[in-house]
Amino acid sequence: MTTRTSDLLATAMAPVIWGSTYSVTTEFLPEFSPMTVALLRALPAGLLLLLIVRQLPRGIWWARILLLGALNFSIFWSLLFVAAYRLPGGVAATVGAVQPLAVVFIAAALLGNKVRLMSVAAAIVGLGGVALLVLSPEATLDAIGVAAGLGGAVSMALGTVLTRKWQPPVSLLTFTAWQLTAGGFLLVPLALLFEPAMPVPSTANLFGLAWLGLVGAALTYVLWFRGVARIEPAAVSLLGFFSPATAVLLGWLFLGQSLAPLQVIGVLLVAGSIWIGQRAGAGHSAGRTSDLANA
Repeated sequence: MTTRTSDLLATAMAPVIWGSTYSVTTEFLPEFSPMTVALLRALPAGLLLLLIVRQLPRGIWWARILLLGALNFSIFWSLLFVAAYRLPGGVAATVGAVQPLAVVFIAAALLGNKVRLMSVAAAIVGLGGVALLVLSPEATLDAIGVAAGLGGAVSMALGTVLTRKWQPPVSLLTFTAWQLTAGGFLLVPLALLFEPAMPVPSTANLFGLAWLGLVGAALTYVLWFRGVARIEPAAVSLLGFFSPATAVLLGWLFLGQSLAPLQVIGVLLVAGSIWIGQRAGAGHSAGRTSDLANA
């Protein structure tokens, strides 16, 4: 197995786990408000990792970590949960699937990467596959929910590109701890000012929060940031299509949801888009071997 293949497989584990976010949020945390869930997902996990690494940012990294924490967690997760609560899961996932397309153009602007036709085509094919996977004829749109989904996708896209641009002088565990903690603290005043009081958590609530924080944040973002450091942003962002695909499969396996022929086609389109994107990314990475070796 090549180094690139192992990097792709490890990175893909993150969006596969993220595919459980919508079902966990709606099934285990129905009474919780969006920013409160985002806060409780980020801050405890970040503080736990910070206790492990026992290292704080220095110099310019304070400003960078605050910005990255806001883009990758505070803004992204807040808007993600707004979309999750206001839209059917399929609509929210489809709107969020514009992220790989946004990454292509943001990476071109900030990193000088070429806008590759294969990368754009892969993002569009994947977006179509996600739509077939999760959209239903009776799906309803909510303007605020759609705007939140789009805003969250752009926020995460910008955070992904800047994470690639600013390679930290510390371990990935430390880098993840900094961002999760910063993102969580930035959410505290917003949650206190604009969100209702948090309900007394039940056992099911605690399970949902533990899953979202320890597994869906602390573990997965270490894998994700590792992938961002080693793989071209446009290629790594396409792996995010595994998230809605996993959500559909979980619904089919555990919630008794049907798997229609169009959804099977959607799975094939998602798989094809990821394959196309990795082909384009492999060609780009071949010309940057020394850069990746130092990542």
